[in-house]
Amino acid sequence: MATTNPSLKSAEDFLSFVNASPTPFHAVKSAKLRLEKAGFKPIKERDSWASKLQPGEKYYLTRNASSIVAFAIGKKWKAGNSIGMIGAHTDSPCLRLKPVSKRQSDGFLQVACETYGGGLWHTWFDRDLSIAGRAMVKTKDGSIEQRLVKVDRPILRIPTLAIHLDRQENFQFNKETQLYPIAGLVAAELNRQGKTGDEKEEPKSEDGPFEPLQTPTERHHPFIVEIVAEEAGVKPADILDFELVLYDTQKSVIGGLNNELIFSARLDNLVMSFCSVEGLIASVASPSALDDDSTIRLIALFDHEEIGSQTAQGADSNLLPAVIRRLSVLPASDSNSDKSYDKVEAESATAYEQSLSTSFLISADMAHSVHPNYPAKYESAHRPEMNKGTVIKVNANARYATNSPGIVLLQEAARRAKKTSISKSSASHGVPLQLFVVRNDSSCGSTIGPMLSAALGARTLDLGNPQLSMHSIRETGGAHDIDHAINLFESFFENFKELETQILVD
Repeated sequence: MATTNPSLKSAEDFLSFVNASPTPFHAVKSAKLRLEKAGFKPIKERDSWASKLQPGEKYYLTRNASSIVAFAIGKKWKAGNSIGMIGAHTDSPCLRLKPVSKRQSDGFLQVACETYGGGLWHTWFDRDLSIAGRAMVKTKDGSIEQRLVKVDRPILRIPTLAIHLDRQENFQFNKETQLYPIAGLVAAELNRQGKTGDEKEEPKSEDGPFEPLQTPTERHHPFIVEIVAEEAGVKPADILDFELVLYDTQKSVIGGLNNELIFSARLDNLVMSFCSVEGLIASVASPSALDDDSTIRLIALFDHEEIGSQTAQGADSNLLPAVIRRLSVLPASDSNSDKSYDKVEAESATAYEQSLSTSFLISADMAHSVHPNYPAKYESAHRPEMNKGTVIKVNANARYATNSPGIVLLQEAARRAKKTSISKSSASHGVPLQLFVVRNDSSCGSTIGPMLSAALGARTLDLGNPQLSMHSIRETGGAHDIDHAINLFESFFENFKELETQILVD
Protein backbone atom coordinates (compact mmCIF):
# COMPACT_ATOMS: atom_id res chain seq x y z
CA MET A 1 0.00 0.00 0.00
CA ALA A 2 1.39 3.41 -0.95
CA THR A 3 2.19 5.88 1.80
CA THR A 4 1.36 9.58 1.77
CA ASN A 5 4.80 10.69 2.88
CA PRO A 6 6.38 12.80 0.08
CA SER A 7 9.86 11.85 1.34
CA LEU A 8 9.14 8.26 0.27
CA LYS A 9 8.27 9.08 -3.34
CA SER A 10 11.59 7.75 -4.67
CA ALA A 11 11.36 4.62 -2.51
CA GLU A 12 7.85 3.90 -3.81
CA ASP A 13 9.06 4.52 -7.36
CA PHE A 14 11.78 1.95 -6.72
CA LEU A 15 9.15 -0.55 -5.57
CA SER A 16 7.44 -0.24 -8.95
CA PHE A 17 10.79 -0.81 -10.66
CA VAL A 18 11.81 -3.88 -8.66
CA ASN A 19 8.35 -5.48 -8.68
CA ALA A 20 8.34 -5.28 -12.48
CA SER A 21 11.88 -6.68 -12.75
CA PRO A 22 12.25 -10.30 -11.60
CA THR A 23 15.05 -10.93 -14.13
CA PRO A 24 17.84 -8.91 -15.80
CA PHE A 25 15.76 -8.90 -18.99
CA HIS A 26 12.89 -7.24 -17.18
CA ALA A 27 15.23 -4.83 -15.35
CA VAL A 28 16.63 -3.65 -18.68
CA LYS A 29 13.10 -3.25 -20.06
CA SER A 30 12.13 -1.20 -16.98
CA ALA A 31 15.23 0.98 -17.41
CA LYS A 32 14.49 1.47 -21.12
CA LEU A 33 10.96 2.66 -20.41
CA ARG A 34 12.24 5.27 -17.97
CA LEU A 35 15.02 6.43 -20.29
CA GLU A 36 12.72 6.70 -23.30
CA LYS A 37 10.23 8.73 -21.28
CA ALA A 38 13.11 11.11 -20.47
CA GLY A 39 14.00 11.52 -24.16
CA PHE A 40 16.81 8.97 -24.58
CA LYS A 41 16.91 7.49 -28.08
CA PRO A 42 17.74 3.83 -28.86
CA ILE A 43 20.84 3.00 -30.89
CA LYS A 44 22.43 -0.32 -31.81
CA GLU A 45 26.00 -1.56 -31.54
CA ARG A 46 25.79 -2.95 -35.08
CA ASP A 47 25.09 0.48 -36.59
CA SER A 48 27.48 3.30 -37.42
CA TRP A 49 27.37 6.05 -34.79
CA ALA A 50 29.44 8.70 -36.60
CA SER A 51 26.50 10.38 -38.32
CA LYS A 52 23.84 9.49 -35.74
CA LEU A 53 25.20 10.72 -32.43
CA GLN A 54 25.12 14.44 -31.81
CA PRO A 55 26.37 16.59 -28.89
CA GLY A 56 23.48 17.69 -26.72
CA GLU A 57 21.51 14.46 -27.30
CA LYS A 58 20.76 11.37 -25.17
CA TYR A 59 21.01 7.70 -26.21
CA TYR A 60 20.92 4.12 -24.94
CA LEU A 61 21.85 0.67 -26.24
CA THR A 62 21.43 -2.89 -24.98
CA ARG A 63 23.35 -6.14 -25.32
CA ASN A 64 21.65 -9.52 -24.97
CA ALA A 65 18.64 -7.57 -23.64
CA SER A 66 20.13 -8.03 -20.16
CA SER A 67 22.74 -5.23 -20.10
CA ILE A 68 22.16 -1.58 -20.94
CA VAL A 69 24.36 1.48 -21.47
CA ALA A 70 22.85 4.99 -21.54
CA PHE A 71 24.60 8.31 -22.02
CA ALA A 72 24.07 12.03 -22.59
CA ILE A 73 26.59 14.01 -24.65
CA GLY A 74 27.42 17.54 -23.55
CA LYS A 75 26.98 20.21 -26.23
CA LYS A 76 30.60 21.31 -25.77
CA TRP A 77 31.95 17.78 -26.13
CA LYS A 78 35.18 17.31 -28.06
CA ALA A 79 36.94 14.07 -28.98
CA GLY A 80 39.17 12.91 -26.15
CA ASN A 81 37.21 14.70 -23.42
CA SER A 82 36.20 13.19 -20.07
CA ILE A 83 33.40 10.73 -19.39
CA GLY A 84 31.65 10.54 -16.00
CA MET A 85 30.43 6.96 -15.50
CA ILE A 86 28.38 4.88 -13.08
CA GLY A 87 28.41 1.09 -13.36
CA ALA A 88 25.98 -1.32 -11.67
CA HIS A 89 24.54 -4.78 -12.35
CA THR A 90 21.11 -6.16 -13.17
CA ASP A 91 21.41 -9.74 -11.92
CA SER A 92 20.81 -11.30 -8.50
CA PRO A 93 21.27 -14.84 -7.11
CA CYS A 94 18.37 -17.07 -8.12
CA LEU A 95 17.31 -20.54 -9.19
CA ARG A 96 17.18 -21.23 -12.92
CA LEU A 97 15.30 -24.00 -14.71
CA LYS A 98 17.61 -26.68 -16.06
CA PRO A 99 17.53 -27.34 -19.83
CA VAL A 100 15.64 -30.56 -19.02
CA SER A 101 13.58 -29.69 -15.98
CA LYS A 102 10.79 -32.29 -16.00
CA ARG A 103 10.84 -34.38 -12.81
CA GLN A 104 8.25 -36.58 -11.10
CA SER A 105 8.43 -38.38 -7.75
CA ASP A 106 5.98 -39.94 -5.27
CA GLY A 107 2.94 -38.40 -6.91
CA PHE A 108 4.43 -34.92 -7.20
CA LEU A 109 5.39 -32.94 -10.28
CA GLN A 110 8.79 -31.32 -9.70
CA VAL A 111 11.01 -28.89 -11.58
CA ALA A 112 14.79 -29.29 -11.66
CA CYS A 113 16.71 -26.07 -11.05
CA GLU A 114 20.30 -24.88 -11.16
CA THR A 115 21.71 -22.41 -8.64
CA TYR A 116 22.83 -19.08 -10.08
CA GLY A 117 25.30 -17.05 -8.04
CA GLY A 118 25.99 -17.28 -4.32
CA GLY A 119 22.50 -17.21 -2.89
CA LEU A 120 21.39 -17.91 0.66
CA TRP A 121 19.48 -20.92 -0.64
CA HIS A 122 17.81 -21.84 2.65
CA THR A 123 15.76 -18.65 2.30
CA TRP A 124 14.13 -20.05 -0.84
CA PHE A 125 12.31 -22.75 1.11
CA ASP A 126 8.59 -22.28 1.83
CA ARG A 127 8.19 -19.25 -0.43
CA ASP A 128 5.47 -18.72 -3.05
CA LEU A 129 7.50 -18.95 -6.25
CA SER A 130 6.82 -18.39 -9.91
CA ILE A 131 8.80 -18.18 -13.14
CA ALA A 132 10.04 -15.32 -15.31
CA GLY A 133 12.56 -14.76 -18.08
CA ARG A 134 12.59 -14.77 -21.84
CA ALA A 135 11.31 -17.17 -24.47
CA MET A 136 12.50 -17.50 -28.04
CA VAL A 137 9.38 -17.86 -30.16
CA LYS A 138 8.48 -18.45 -33.79
CA THR A 139 6.18 -15.73 -35.09
CA LYS A 140 3.46 -15.98 -37.74
CA ASP A 141 5.78 -14.68 -40.46
CA GLY A 142 8.37 -17.37 -39.64
CA SER A 143 10.88 -15.11 -37.89
CA ILE A 144 12.24 -15.82 -34.42
CA GLU A 145 12.07 -13.22 -31.69
CA GLN A 146 12.44 -12.77 -27.95
CA ARG A 147 9.37 -12.39 -25.72
CA LEU A 148 9.57 -11.55 -22.03
CA VAL A 149 7.64 -13.77 -19.67
CA LYS A 150 6.49 -13.08 -16.08
CA VAL A 151 3.96 -15.43 -14.53
CA ASP A 152 2.34 -13.48 -11.70
CA ARG A 153 0.68 -16.33 -9.84
CA PRO A 154 2.54 -18.75 -7.51
CA ILE A 155 3.06 -22.11 -9.19
CA LEU A 156 6.13 -23.52 -7.41
CA ARG A 157 7.30 -24.12 -3.85
CA ILE A 158 10.30 -25.75 -2.15
CA PRO A 159 8.90 -27.33 1.03
CA THR A 160 11.02 -27.91 4.12
CA LEU A 161 11.02 -31.27 5.85
CA ALA A 162 8.92 -31.31 9.04
CA ILE A 163 10.99 -30.82 12.19
CA HIS A 164 9.59 -34.08 13.60
CA LEU A 165 11.34 -36.04 10.83
CA ASP A 166 14.75 -34.39 11.08
CA ARG A 167 15.58 -32.27 14.13
CA GLN A 168 18.58 -30.38 12.73
CA GLU A 169 20.16 -27.73 14.91
CA ASN A 170 21.59 -26.18 11.73
CA PHE A 171 19.40 -26.41 8.65
CA GLN A 172 21.31 -28.37 6.00
CA PHE A 173 20.26 -29.77 2.64
CA ASN A 174 21.66 -31.08 -0.62
CA LYS A 175 21.38 -28.47 -3.38
CA GLU A 176 21.10 -31.10 -6.10
CA THR A 177 18.53 -33.46 -4.60
CA GLN A 178 16.62 -31.43 -2.00
CA LEU A 179 16.23 -28.05 -3.71
CA TYR A 180 13.62 -29.28 -6.21
CA PRO A 181 10.47 -27.15 -6.23
CA ILE A 182 7.14 -28.97 -6.38
CA ALA A 183 4.83 -27.76 -9.14
CA GLY A 184 1.71 -29.77 -8.30
CA LEU A 185 0.34 -33.29 -8.15
CA VAL A 186 0.59 -35.89 -10.88
CA ALA A 187 -3.07 -36.85 -10.39
CA ALA A 188 -4.27 -33.28 -10.83
CA GLU A 189 -2.28 -32.85 -14.04
CA LEU A 190 -3.56 -36.14 -15.45
CA ASN A 191 -7.09 -35.05 -14.60
CA ARG A 192 -6.53 -31.74 -16.40
CA GLN A 193 -5.36 -33.65 -19.45
CA GLY A 194 -8.29 -36.06 -19.24
CA LYS A 195 -6.05 -39.05 -18.58
CA THR A 196 -6.27 -41.79 -15.96
CA GLY A 197 -2.60 -42.55 -15.58
CA ASP A 198 -2.90 -46.03 -17.07
CA GLU A 199 -2.16 -44.87 -20.61
CA LYS A 200 1.26 -45.67 -21.95
CA GLU A 201 3.18 -42.80 -23.47
CA GLU A 202 2.90 -42.98 -27.22
CA PRO A 203 6.20 -43.32 -29.05
CA LYS A 204 7.31 -40.26 -30.96
CA SER A 205 6.34 -40.39 -34.61
CA GLU A 206 9.18 -40.85 -37.07
CA ASP A 207 7.18 -39.08 -39.80
CA GLY A 208 7.58 -35.55 -38.40
CA PRO A 209 10.44 -33.15 -39.05
CA PHE A 210 13.84 -34.08 -37.65
CA GLU A 211 14.50 -32.50 -34.22
CA PRO A 212 18.17 -32.26 -33.14
CA LEU A 213 16.99 -31.78 -29.55
CA GLN A 214 13.89 -32.81 -27.68
CA THR A 215 11.18 -30.17 -27.97
CA PRO A 216 10.42 -27.91 -24.97
CA THR A 217 7.25 -29.90 -24.20
CA GLU A 218 9.39 -33.04 -23.98
CA ARG A 219 12.09 -31.47 -21.81
CA HIS A 220 9.75 -29.60 -19.48
CA HIS A 221 6.31 -30.25 -18.06
CA PRO A 222 3.88 -29.49 -20.91
CA PHE A 223 1.70 -27.29 -18.69
CA ILE A 224 4.69 -25.07 -17.88
CA VAL A 225 5.33 -24.65 -21.59
CA GLU A 226 1.65 -23.83 -22.08
CA ILE A 227 1.81 -21.17 -19.36
CA VAL A 228 4.95 -19.68 -20.91
CA ALA A 229 3.31 -19.68 -24.34
CA GLU A 230 0.23 -17.90 -22.98
CA GLU A 231 2.42 -15.22 -21.37
CA ALA A 232 4.41 -14.85 -24.61
CA GLY A 233 1.26 -14.62 -26.74
CA VAL A 234 2.00 -17.66 -28.91
CA LYS A 235 1.05 -21.32 -29.17
CA PRO A 236 3.06 -23.92 -27.21
CA ALA A 237 4.41 -25.35 -30.48
CA ASP A 238 5.90 -21.92 -31.25
CA ILE A 239 8.07 -21.93 -28.12
CA LEU A 240 11.55 -22.88 -29.34
CA ASP A 241 13.50 -22.42 -26.11
CA PHE A 242 13.55 -20.28 -22.99
CA GLU A 243 15.68 -19.01 -20.12
CA LEU A 244 13.51 -19.01 -17.02
CA VAL A 245 14.32 -18.33 -13.39
CA LEU A 246 12.32 -18.63 -10.20
CA TYR A 247 11.27 -15.54 -8.27
CA ASP A 248 9.31 -14.78 -5.12
CA THR A 249 5.81 -13.54 -5.91
CA GLN A 250 5.56 -11.54 -2.66
CA LYS A 251 5.69 -7.87 -3.62
CA SER A 252 8.36 -5.49 -2.38
CA VAL A 253 7.02 -3.06 0.23
CA ILE A 254 7.82 -0.13 2.49
CA GLY A 255 8.22 -1.45 6.05
CA GLY A 256 9.27 -0.49 9.56
CA LEU A 257 7.34 1.31 12.30
CA ASN A 258 7.89 4.66 10.62
CA ASN A 259 8.00 3.47 6.99
CA GLU A 260 11.77 3.83 7.06
CA LEU A 261 12.68 0.42 5.61
CA ILE A 262 12.28 -1.51 2.36
CA PHE A 263 11.54 -5.25 2.43
CA SER A 264 12.25 -6.62 -1.02
CA ALA A 265 13.88 -9.16 -3.27
CA ARG A 266 16.87 -8.18 -5.44
CA LEU A 267 17.94 -5.05 -3.55
CA ASP A 268 21.40 -6.26 -4.56
CA ASN A 269 21.67 -4.79 -7.07
CA LEU A 270 18.48 -3.29 -8.47
CA VAL A 271 18.67 -0.45 -5.96
CA MET A 272 21.91 0.82 -7.49
CA SER A 273 20.65 0.12 -11.01
CA PHE A 274 17.51 2.14 -10.33
CA CYS A 275 19.39 5.00 -8.65
CA SER A 276 21.88 5.13 -11.55
CA VAL A 277 19.07 5.47 -14.08
CA GLU A 278 17.20 8.05 -12.02
CA GLY A 279 20.37 10.01 -11.23
CA LEU A 280 21.26 10.27 -14.92
CA ILE A 281 17.71 11.25 -15.87
CA ALA A 282 17.55 13.88 -13.11
CA SER A 283 20.87 15.38 -14.23
CA VAL A 284 19.54 16.11 -17.73
CA ALA A 285 15.97 17.03 -16.79
CA SER A 286 16.54 20.72 -17.48
CA PRO A 287 16.43 21.65 -21.20
CA SER A 288 19.73 23.50 -20.78
CA ALA A 289 21.45 20.82 -18.69
CA LEU A 290 23.91 19.86 -21.43
CA ASP A 291 24.48 23.32 -22.91
CA ASP A 292 27.70 24.08 -21.04
CA ASP A 293 28.88 20.50 -20.55
CA SER A 294 32.01 19.25 -22.32
CA THR A 295 31.74 15.69 -20.90
CA ILE A 296 29.61 12.62 -21.49
CA ARG A 297 27.36 11.37 -18.67
CA LEU A 298 27.11 7.56 -18.83
CA ILE A 299 25.62 4.64 -16.92
CA ALA A 300 26.29 0.96 -17.62
CA LEU A 301 24.16 -1.77 -16.05
CA PHE A 302 25.77 -5.18 -16.60
CA ASP A 303 24.47 -8.71 -16.36
CA HIS A 304 26.29 -11.64 -14.71
CA GLU A 305 28.14 -9.83 -11.90
CA GLU A 306 27.01 -12.52 -9.46
CA ILE A 307 28.87 -15.21 -11.43
CA GLY A 308 32.10 -13.35 -12.21
CA SER A 309 31.16 -11.04 -15.12
CA GLN A 310 33.10 -13.06 -17.71
CA THR A 311 30.40 -13.15 -20.37
CA ALA A 312 29.67 -11.09 -23.47
CA GLN A 313 27.27 -8.93 -21.46
CA GLY A 314 29.25 -8.87 -18.22
CA ALA A 315 31.46 -6.08 -16.88
CA ASP A 316 34.57 -8.11 -17.78
CA SER A 317 33.58 -8.05 -21.46
CA ASN A 318 34.37 -5.47 -24.14
CA LEU A 319 30.97 -3.78 -23.71
CA LEU A 320 32.03 -0.65 -21.84
CA PRO A 321 35.49 -0.32 -23.47
CA ALA A 322 33.89 -0.65 -26.92
CA VAL A 323 31.27 2.00 -26.17
CA ILE A 324 33.87 4.40 -24.73
CA ARG A 325 36.21 3.85 -27.68
CA ARG A 326 33.46 4.84 -30.10
CA LEU A 327 32.34 7.80 -28.01
CA SER A 328 35.87 9.10 -27.45
CA VAL A 329 36.30 9.97 -31.12
CA LEU A 330 32.93 11.65 -31.64
CA PRO A 331 33.47 15.09 -33.16
CA ALA A 332 32.14 18.24 -31.55
CA SER A 333 28.99 19.95 -32.76
CA ASP A 334 29.35 22.39 -35.64
CA SER A 335 28.19 25.29 -33.51
CA ASN A 336 31.23 25.43 -31.25
CA SER A 337 33.93 23.34 -32.87
CA ASP A 338 37.37 24.13 -34.09
CA LYS A 339 37.28 21.80 -37.04
CA SER A 340 41.02 21.52 -37.41
CA TYR A 341 41.32 20.43 -33.77
CA ASP A 342 38.39 18.05 -33.95
CA LYS A 343 39.57 16.47 -37.17
CA VAL A 344 42.96 15.70 -35.66
CA GLU A 345 41.48 14.37 -32.42
CA ALA A 346 38.74 12.29 -34.04
CA GLU A 347 41.23 10.57 -36.31
CA SER A 348 43.83 10.14 -33.60
CA ALA A 349 44.45 6.74 -32.06
CA THR A 350 45.02 8.46 -28.73
CA ALA A 351 41.52 9.93 -28.24
CA TYR A 352 40.39 6.78 -26.39
CA GLU A 353 43.35 6.90 -24.01
CA GLN A 354 42.92 10.65 -23.56
CA SER A 355 39.29 10.19 -22.54
CA LEU A 356 40.08 7.43 -20.08
CA SER A 357 42.93 9.33 -18.43
CA THR A 358 40.53 12.04 -17.24
CA SER A 359 37.36 9.96 -16.84
CA PHE A 360 35.92 8.65 -13.57
CA LEU A 361 33.87 5.53 -12.82
CA ILE A 362 31.61 4.95 -9.83
CA SER A 363 31.13 1.22 -9.27
CA ALA A 364 27.72 1.09 -7.58
CA ASP A 365 26.94 -2.16 -5.77
CA MET A 366 25.06 -2.59 -2.50
CA ALA A 367 26.97 -2.46 0.79
CA HIS A 368 26.52 -4.07 4.20
CA SER A 369 24.61 -2.33 6.96
CA VAL A 370 25.69 -3.09 10.50
CA HIS A 371 23.64 -6.03 11.84
CA PRO A 372 22.34 -5.48 15.40
CA ASN A 373 22.41 -9.23 16.17
CA TYR A 374 26.00 -9.71 14.94
CA PRO A 375 27.90 -6.55 15.94
CA ALA A 376 31.17 -8.45 16.35
CA LYS A 377 31.21 -9.17 12.61
CA TYR A 378 31.93 -5.50 11.83
CA GLU A 379 35.05 -3.38 12.19
CA SER A 380 34.50 -1.18 15.23
CA ALA A 381 34.92 2.19 13.48
CA HIS A 382 33.21 1.23 10.20
CA ARG A 383 29.61 0.28 10.93
CA PRO A 384 27.30 1.69 8.21
CA GLU A 385 23.73 2.45 9.22
CA MET A 386 20.61 2.53 7.08
CA ASN A 387 19.28 5.93 6.00
CA LYS A 388 22.59 7.54 6.96
CA GLY A 389 23.83 7.78 3.38
CA THR A 390 25.58 5.83 0.65
CA VAL A 391 28.62 3.80 1.74
CA ILE A 392 32.10 4.23 0.22
CA LYS A 393 33.77 0.81 0.23
CA VAL A 394 37.51 0.65 0.88
CA ASN A 395 39.87 -2.33 0.87
CA ALA A 396 43.67 -2.26 1.19
CA ASN A 397 43.98 -5.37 -1.00
CA ALA A 398 42.10 -3.70 -3.87
CA ARG A 399 39.00 -5.87 -3.64
CA TYR A 400 37.39 -2.46 -4.00
CA ALA A 401 38.90 0.15 -6.35
CA THR A 402 38.48 3.17 -4.04
CA ASN A 403 41.41 5.51 -3.34
CA SER A 404 41.76 8.91 -1.67
CA PRO A 405 41.48 11.14 -4.79
CA GLY A 406 38.22 9.35 -5.58
CA ILE A 407 36.92 9.85 -2.05
CA VAL A 408 37.71 13.57 -2.28
CA LEU A 409 35.90 13.89 -5.62
CA LEU A 410 32.83 12.01 -4.42
CA GLN A 411 32.77 13.92 -1.14
CA GLU A 412 32.64 17.19 -3.06
CA ALA A 413 29.82 15.86 -5.25
CA ALA A 414 27.94 14.87 -2.07
CA ARG A 415 28.52 18.32 -0.60
CA ARG A 416 26.97 19.94 -3.68
CA ALA A 417 24.04 17.52 -3.97
CA LYS A 418 20.56 18.81 -3.33
CA LYS A 419 19.31 18.42 0.21
CA THR A 420 17.24 15.32 0.94
CA SER A 421 13.78 15.65 2.41
CA ILE A 422 14.76 13.93 5.67
CA SER A 423 17.93 15.93 6.31
CA LYS A 424 18.06 17.69 9.68
CA SER A 425 20.74 20.10 8.47
CA SER A 426 19.93 23.75 7.86
CA ALA A 427 22.21 23.76 4.82
CA SER A 428 20.55 23.95 1.40
CA HIS A 429 22.73 21.23 -0.07
CA GLY A 430 24.41 17.99 0.86
CA VAL A 431 23.83 14.24 1.20
CA PRO A 432 25.65 12.12 3.79
CA LEU A 433 28.27 9.48 3.04
CA GLN A 434 29.67 6.61 5.12
CA LEU A 435 32.90 4.58 5.02
CA PHE A 436 33.24 0.81 5.23
CA VAL A 437 36.16 -1.59 5.51
CA VAL A 438 35.82 -5.28 6.31
CA ARG A 439 37.53 -6.78 9.37
CA ASN A 440 40.99 -8.23 8.83
CA ASP A 441 39.71 -11.64 9.93
CA SER A 442 36.75 -11.61 7.55
CA SER A 443 36.37 -12.20 3.82
CA CYS A 444 35.53 -9.34 1.47
CA GLY A 445 32.93 -9.22 -1.27
CA SER A 446 33.75 -8.40 -4.87
CA THR A 447 32.39 -5.85 -7.34
CA ILE A 448 32.83 -4.79 -10.96
CA GLY A 449 35.03 -1.88 -9.80
CA PRO A 450 38.49 -3.51 -9.76
CA MET A 451 38.04 -5.33 -13.08
CA LEU A 452 36.83 -2.21 -14.87
CA SER A 453 39.49 0.05 -13.37
CA ALA A 454 42.15 -2.43 -14.50
CA ALA A 455 40.69 -2.76 -18.00
CA LEU A 456 40.10 0.94 -18.54
CA GLY A 457 42.80 2.61 -16.49
CA ALA A 458 40.16 5.10 -15.36
CA ARG A 459 39.90 6.36 -11.80
CA THR A 460 37.31 4.28 -9.95
CA LEU A 461 35.46 4.31 -6.63
CA ASP A 462 33.29 1.57 -5.11
CA LEU A 463 30.13 2.46 -3.21
CA GLY A 464 26.63 1.24 -2.43
CA ASN A 465 23.64 1.72 -0.18
CA PRO A 466 23.69 -0.29 3.09
CA GLN A 467 21.43 -3.33 3.40
CA LEU A 468 20.84 -6.45 5.48
CA SER A 469 20.26 -10.06 4.34
CA MET A 470 22.37 -9.67 1.19
CA HIS A 471 21.77 -12.56 -1.26
CA SER A 472 18.66 -13.68 0.61
CA ILE A 473 15.41 -14.12 -1.31
CA ARG A 474 14.10 -11.25 0.85
CA GLU A 475 16.45 -8.38 1.73
CA THR A 476 16.16 -5.20 3.83
CA GLY A 477 17.32 -1.68 3.02
CA GLY A 478 16.74 1.94 4.03
CA ALA A 479 13.84 3.72 2.31
CA HIS A 480 15.48 7.14 2.50
CA ASP A 481 18.80 5.91 1.12
CA ILE A 482 17.12 5.73 -2.32
CA ASP A 483 16.94 9.54 -2.33
CA HIS A 484 20.47 9.82 -0.98
CA ALA A 485 21.92 7.79 -3.87
CA ILE A 486 19.83 9.45 -6.60
CA ASN A 487 20.81 12.92 -5.37
CA LEU A 488 24.45 11.90 -5.11
CA PHE A 489 24.52 10.51 -8.66
CA GLU A 490 22.70 13.54 -10.05
CA SER A 491 25.28 15.83 -8.42
CA PHE A 492 28.16 13.68 -9.70
CA PHE A 493 27.00 14.07 -13.28
CA GLU A 494 26.19 17.78 -12.95
CA ASN A 495 29.50 18.69 -11.30
CA PHE A 496 31.90 16.19 -12.87
CA LYS A 497 33.15 18.60 -15.53
CA GLU A 498 34.38 21.04 -12.86
CA LEU A 499 35.50 18.49 -10.25
CA GLU A 500 37.55 16.49 -12.75
CA THR A 501 39.84 19.43 -13.41
CA GLN A 502 40.23 20.20 -9.72
CA ILE A 503 40.99 16.70 -8.45
CA LEU A 504 43.46 15.08 -10.82
CA VAL A 505 46.49 13.01 -9.86
CA ASP A 506 48.74 11.85 -12.74
